Amino acid sequence: MQYYNIEDMRVSKIGIGCMRLGDLSDEQAEEYLDTLIGKGVNFFDHADIYGGGACETRFGTYLKNHPEVRSKIYIQSKCGIERNVGYNFDKDYILKCVDQSLERLQCGYLDVLLLHRPDTLMDPVEVAQAFSILKKQGKVRYFGLSNATKGQMKLLQKHMEDRLIINQLEFGPCHSLLVDHGLHANMKEETSCDRDGELLEYCRLKDITIQAWSMLKPSLREPSFLNHPDYPELNAVLQQLADEYGVSKAGIVNAWVLRHPAHMMPLVGTNNLAHALEGLQGIDVVLTRKQWYQIYTASGKTLP
Repeated sequence: MQYYNIEDMRVSKIGIGCMRLGDLSDEQAEEYLDTLIGKGVNFFDHADIYGGGACETRFGTYLKNHPEVRSKIYIQSKCGIERNVGYNFDKDYILKCVDQSLERLQCGYLDVLLLHRPDTLMDPVEVAQAFSILKKQGKVRYFGLSNATKGQMKLLQKHMEDRLIINQLEFGPCHSLLVDHGLHANMKEETSCDRDGELLEYCRLKDITIQAWSMLKPSLREPSFLNHPDYPELNAVLQQLADEYGVSKAGIVNAWVLRHPAHMMPLVGTNNLAHALEGLQGIDVVLTRKQWYQIYTASGKTLP
């Protein structure tokens, strides 16, 4: 396993998204987590809405049975999506959600708390107050956002005592908006449109780690492009590279994300242990520049 240094945390370069962990039994979850931790994975991403709380509960059962593991791993969770309401970044709601997550996870504290998608009704002063309370209570060590714009980060950061350290963003060969604009600057084609306000560059300037999610899908509501008939060229290139490096195609996709010098952290979101292990294979693959751009263009993009 290879690691990044984020603040005082030495985190595995690939993290595990636990959105589907609740679909496993306690016994299956134990095998899943034991195996991944045994491989050196030490970063696990949760959210209070995953499985209606079942995913955090399943993870909490594992920690209860293996209390020695807590000091060896980093736990991140998210809050801010309120069922039947929309988004809620009110101070009291954040504090309540964290308490509920800690109870389900049985982990004592969160290493990182992210706000789950932007809330346009956010009062940044209230959010900063909630973060300050959680930090002083020892319930959360670090803070970040997910799917947030540069402006939203700057607005919140203005009122915070600590700095934001993570932004969780959708990114992959078929959802590459983070890099499209920069590659097509001052051009007339569709990909030259600045859709995110140079979010990638801002995160790099501020040492904010980008956690890439849904690397294998073109968009949130579309299926994986792996072996999909609509993406023959991309799958051919991925298979060629997978054969060359002796890894899976999913491993090559993670290697593609890791190859970017922004030091992104791919989050593998499957509860299938075999698929998760395939994704980890990408950590030892260093793609060449030619191979990185080959994957980019095979996804349907062009270069100026």
